[in-house]
Amino acid sequence: MRNGGGGCHETHLWKRRVGRAVSHAADTRWRPGLAYTAVFLGVCGHASSEFFAVLSGVAGPEVSVWRYLLGAAGLLAVALARRDTRDLMAPLREDGGYLVVLSLGGVSVPYLAFHWALDYASVVQVGTLVTTMPIFVGLTNLVLYRMPIGIPKLLSGICAVAGVALLLTDGYLARLAGTDSSLLGLGLALICAATGSAYAVLVRPLINRHGAIRITTISMSIGALGLWVIVGLAWGLWVNPLTLFDKPPVATWSLLTLALWNTTITQVLWFGGLAAVPDITRGSYLFFLKPVIAAGLALSFLGQPVTWVQVGAIVVVCSSVLVELAWPWLTRRRQDAQRPG
Repeated sequence: MRNGGGGCHETHLWKRRVGRAVSHAADTRWRPGLAYTAVFLGVCGHASSEFFAVLSGVAGPEVSVWRYLLGAAGLLAVALARRDTRDLMAPLREDGGYLVVLSLGGVSVPYLAFHWALDYASVVQVGTLVTTMPIFVGLTNLVLYRMPIGIPKLLSGICAVAGVALLLTDGYLARLAGTDSSLLGLGLALICAATGSAYAVLVRPLINRHGAIRITTISMSIGALGLWVIVGLAWGLWVNPLTLFDKPPVATWSLLTLALWNTTITQVLWFGGLAAVPDITRGSYLFFLKPVIAAGLALSFLGQPVTWVQVGAIVVVCSSVLVELAWPWLTRRRQDAQRPG
């Protein structure tokens, strides 16, 4: 009984330490403005991933393996090039078991689901559901660490989701209604959003302790190996990275872009930024800008027209994000105005 009670006490203390770590800024070397900028650039990388995945012409499960095998190789190169991040064994010695479980559940599963979903559902459908990740981040924080969502986050989240729905359903109502085959894709996209959000919250204490580059490199590498084994066993597709340049040029360069920009660079910016922002839920709300960025890319590079409904949705989404980020400043201004004299 005494041993069991001690174990519960240690577990309780561990949860309290993790909760305190999550509730404070992750890395004091990062200023909040720099951290939010990193998150925003990470969103820019996420915003183009569906495009390059579809452009490659490779089936979803296989794309996920190519993306993370090559992306993990890029992350390893970045980590080994820096003196302060070369020691990748220390995090494995201290938190190896937890890192393996977290990487398989938070990298292999969501990104297999994400790319597989694109085989059944449209980019619009998948993008709509994946953009709900900040809602799952808030819910995960609420369940694990008792962090209240609060009225500002709740209202801005509802507003942003409404804006995203307005933006993506303009002219696509029939497509979003879906077919029987698209239901599987929508379910896979929802799995991606839920598991990816849980990973973003759970990995933060490890990033606090060991640094964004080292943890992201290790988790992406383990997740890539997990994807290679899962796709090989389930689909009989054992990806050989040495055959990359045997593919058509468009497929080759799309896969390289997915690996280096959408994975190597984007993941460091996204997870490193989220770990460093003072409020991870507020930082993750920048993800609501993903469809807005995608619409801008379509207008700039594809010449696709933007309707007034889409413009209205962009205003709603951007306003909800800006209000959420500026809420502490607005609160202070209101309190200062109410003070006498």
